[in-house]
Amino acid sequence: MIDEMQKELSYWVALAHLPKINTKKKNDIIVTLFQNQLSIIDLFKSDNIDLKGIYGLNEKEVEIITNAKKELSNYAFLVEDLLDQGYKILTITSPDYSPILKKNLGKRYTPPVMYAKGNLQLLQENSVAIVGSRKANATSLEFTDNIAKKVTAENKIVVSGFAKGVDRQALNSAIHHKGQSIIVLPQGITTFKSGYKKYYKQIISGNVLVVSTFYPKAPWSVQFAMARNPIIYGLASEIYVAQSSDKGGTWSGVIDGLRKDRKIYVRKPSPREKNANNLLIEKGAIPVDMNGILFTKDEDQKKAKAVAEPDVDTIEEQIIELVKTGTYSSREIVDKLQIEWTARKVTSYLKKQDDIQTIEKKPLQFRHINKGDNFQTTLF
Repeated sequence: MIDEMQKELSYWVALAHLPKINTKKKNDIIVTLFQNQLSIIDLFKSDNIDLKGIYGLNEKEVEIITNAKKELSNYAFLVEDLLDQGYKILTITSPDYSPILKKNLGKRYTPPVMYAKGNLQLLQENSVAIVGSRKANATSLEFTDNIAKKVTAENKIVVSGFAKGVDRQALNSAIHHKGQSIIVLPQGITTFKSGYKKYYKQIISGNVLVVSTFYPKAPWSVQFAMARNPIIYGLASEIYVAQSSDKGGTWSGVIDGLRKDRKIYVRKPSPREKNANNLLIEKGAIPVDMNGILFTKDEDQKKAKAVAEPDVDTIEEQIIELVKTGTYSSREIVDKLQIEWTARKVTSYLKKQDDIQTIEKKPLQFRHINKGDNFQTTLF
């Protein structure tokens, strides 16, 4: 038996997924309902004259709503099934709906309905989006982990899109550092089955919330992945960019955010990195160091130079200086320094150095030794 609450939600779902009617028009309809003290059910009970007169719909839009009326029973069963499985349906008028999302996206882009599983309170907390490339380098992933650690220490929520690379690192780092995270899906809420298994403990404990704005049974698609990005940015009070190319989801999301005067922080890259971080900074993004610390006006040039240009003259010196700080494989050295050498060339170079010890592991690792401990090393 479907109760009144479920019945009303089925009408909301029908409105949210009306084809060929954009989000702004749907929200205009919702505003009209509110102003006239009408319910969502009243909309679907309206005749063609009222749909045109009260809601300002044209012939094609009236036809779309008329067709949707025929699907209301199917939406009712869908809603009942979702609620039975523990999913939550949040309408834009619900007190559980994210206030920051409505503030950031406005009437033009805020989804009328969101689907969720997990702790809804996370939608009410201060949150930070950490975004970047699916093929992020080691430096970008380290930056992501640093920001996630910083954010969780400040009791803020990490927003993640669950893509490979920076998104996945942001989520896993938030969990590792005992924080909380919101996963924004590029698919329907019911199709994230492997994710629910993997993050079951975190969802049950209230540390992870999964949300989607797409039809609940919709599979992953490139189109949804792009459409999800504004939701990630919209759910966040702060945005940090680990690594971006000059096209794709991260780039378009940042450019759109800058147009809307959002404060977006971008990791200052080294000159050897092949990414578009500096282009975003030129367009108004705020440069930060590896720990998310801002470059002040007075220190900007000095600090940026220190980050981007290590105080060494050659690639060989950069390698030696890095190895002095720890034990690294050749691949890790290439990734951290963003040098144009191959891992094989790094290996060949280090094996020829008297003050570098080769540790016979797979892969080979290298560490710096001084004259005092060289005797002990060769002895054992």
